[in-house]
Amino acid sequence: MADPRYDTVQVGDTLPAFESEPISRLALALYCGASGDHNPIHVDLDFARSAGQEDVFAHGMLGMAYLGHVLTGWVPQRAIRSFGTRFVAITHVGDRIACRGTVAEKLDGRRVRIELTAVDQSGIVKLSGEAIVELA
Repeated sequence: MADPRYDTVQVGDTLPAFESEPISRLALALYCGASGDHNPIHVDLDFARSAGQEDVFAHGMLGMAYLGHVLTGWVPQRAIRSFGTRFVAITHVGDRIACRGTVAEKLDGRRVRIELTAVDQSGIVKLSGEAIVELA
């Protein structure tokens, strides 16, 4: 964990990035169990096809967890004041997700706003979001 200081952080600074392994069917099944989200669209190929999809796809919240990993790799969890994302595109089996954060704004009260993005190996944005963190 970097444990940055408000006085030294600058707008434009980047957080340590995170890149996932390619999304596997096993990872989706494990995430179902860990999250309690057992929607069959994420693990049952027949169900996904009956819903008009070519294959199962990742939970949006799995991508959000990857973005959370970027935040908690930079500051302790207790420093996070808010964290939200917008799900932009489906994450497919085999996608490798790269997550990045950038300091977008310094706020009052030793807080900073972080812009977050998760993109696949082709540069397609899968999630975008932001977080407010309070620094020492």
